[in-house]
Amino acid sequence: MGKFELSHRPYTFPATFRLRINTMSSSTLSSISVAHPNLADANGVAPHGQTITSEPLLRVRNLCKYFPIKSKGIISRVIGKVKAVDNASFDLYPGETLGLVGESGSGKTTCARTILRALSPTSGTAHFRAKDPSAPGGHRVVDLATLPDRDLKPLRTQMQMIFQDPYSSLNPRMTVGDIISEPLLIHNIGTPAERKDKVVAILRKVGLKPEHMNRYPHAFSGGQRQRIGIARALIMRPSLVVADEAVSALDVSVQAQVINLLMDLQQEFNLTYIFVAHNLSVVRHICNRVAVMYAGRIVELAETEELFSNPRHPYTQGLMAAEPNIDPDIPMQFALAGEVADTGNLPPGCAFHPRCPKKFAPCDKQEPVLQKVAPSGCQASCHLLTPPAGS
Repeated sequence: MGKFELSHRPYTFPATFRLRINTMSSSTLSSISVAHPNLADANGVAPHGQTITSEPLLRVRNLCKYFPIKSKGIISRVIGKVKAVDNASFDLYPGETLGLVGESGSGKTTCARTILRALSPTSGTAHFRAKDPSAPGGHRVVDLATLPDRDLKPLRTQMQMIFQDPYSSLNPRMTVGDIISEPLLIHNIGTPAERKDKVVAILRKVGLKPEHMNRYPHAFSGGQRQRIGIARALIMRPSLVVADEAVSALDVSVQAQVINLLMDLQQEFNLTYIFVAHNLSVVRHICNRVAVMYAGRIVELAETEELFSNPRHPYTQGLMAAEPNIDPDIPMQFALAGEVADTGNLPPGCAFHPRCPKKFAPCDKQEPVLQKVAPSGCQASCHLLTPPAGS
């Protein structure tokens, strides 16, 4: 096990992932380095040598997704709302992997699904830099949050999702070939022979064999089913891929294989990932930046190494402290008590203050704002870091 130090306790990094890093080529390391303008030098070159673009692939601003709470009875009326995602804002750059982390119920998956318009947003914007050969420069910027359904369908080829459960996300009545080729069929891409060739090619890319085309999902292991889900997502050659807990249902050894596959495919196809996960060691391995969510809000957003070496928000520190460690001699400074705040009945002020061991006077009265708290660009929403006026 390889170890590195956090400000509050040593953090253990699984050897499964550490060994994979040690065997990477320099070109692979270049592909997974941070594709982010803040890390580029004056010539627009990142530390590992790749050219940086200052134009984000996705720009999310004040994105909200509220679900109505209705009264019981024959005549129901809206009596409240669940703020599943509340004012989420971030930029995502081409070739980058952004991690969304937090406890269950913090809004990670809802945020990702709302960006892809699997759920309709309540408010906010999600500007996506879509490929369009007829537009100047070959791209056009569209607001996914307000785009009509008829205009959204053509963009589905550029945005795909890898689902959490490899068992329930595949139709058991369809063969693997039909499952993977279905997006091509929906978008009327290619002849049957051309679609078959594309399926064979992508199966090989994800480590499966062409003869697997005629089998059904029940004939595969969990890791193989997840590879089928990845193949289905990548058959359209998308720009943006949302991986929603893509490895959480798999064994540790299989997790490593799937994560390494995702990283290799990112390099080959120049993919941009939103990676939703609970496992912090996995997030540290694959992500360039990490957004920490609590009760529907982003409470901290920073480069991965900075977040793990110097977590600033008390909630982020609690998540780090709660990560399992096999060394009994390593003390835990504090553990998160209680449950995630009820997004249908949030406490006043900072939503985290009832669980926060560092709360002080303003925390239960004034809601903190996500803002820059370090020269590196790290953002956090905490009164400890940005005290309100008059405190």
